[in-house]
Amino acid sequence: MWYWLFKHVLLGPVLKVVGRPRVEGLENLPSRGPAILASNHLAVVDSFYLPMAVPRRIYFLAKSEYFTGTGLKGGFQRWFFTAVGQIPIDRSGADAAENALISARRKLEAGELMGMYPEGTRSPDGRLFKGKTGLARIAMETGVPVIPVAMINTEKLNPPGTTIPRPTQITVRIGKPLDFSRFEGMKGNRFIERAVTDEIMYELMRLSGQQYVDIYAASLKKKDGAGTDAAQPSTDARSEPAA
Repeated sequence: MWYWLFKHVLLGPVLKVVGRPRVEGLENLPSRGPAILASNHLAVVDSFYLPMAVPRRIYFLAKSEYFTGTGLKGGFQRWFFTAVGQIPIDRSGADAAENALISARRKLEAGELMGMYPEGTRSPDGRLFKGKTGLARIAMETGVPVIPVAMINTEKLNPPGTTIPRPTQITVRIGKPLDFSRFEGMKGNRFIERAVTDEIMYELMRLSGQQYVDIYAASLKKKDGAGTDAAQPSTDARSEPAA
């Protein structure tokens, strides 16, 4: 109930005014059945404008810090993300993230849409960064299509570190579904998982027009001390925190 109230009554109308969202490629979304929406991640508001663009309900993996805050702000944040059905993910390591991935698989098995950010965290500078392989593992295990989605100009409306939006037209560009059924029976192969992830990132680069950088965004944030949501990077595809 809260999901639809926020989308159509409480929050959606305001976001439409400040972002004037334009949706392209809506015909690429299935009217029913499971799919993973793989999106680039430029700003916090990505998780608001993408659900506004899609008629069906979307479930997201959200960083666990959103559910552990204290005080009035932390309590509201925890209530809000729980009310709209977000799934907390602990990004401190692959083992910690596995429970969230299990929850994501269950949603897909129930025929739902999952929104996932393969970069694992917001881009610190507007470029598109190397994807983590958790999304590819879920796609290969479940056999569901992956639909690339490019969020455009959200970082201009909601620059990192700001809370007051700056009116800017947002574009949500939805690409054609990617079918990885040709890799059936190959799950667990880290080279295949990397190939699937790179194919997804290539489509996001093509749709968004972003410059691609072959490093993890989290590693750049850690190096520069930027942001508080950086995950611990890893060069081992099997031990990457999935997102």
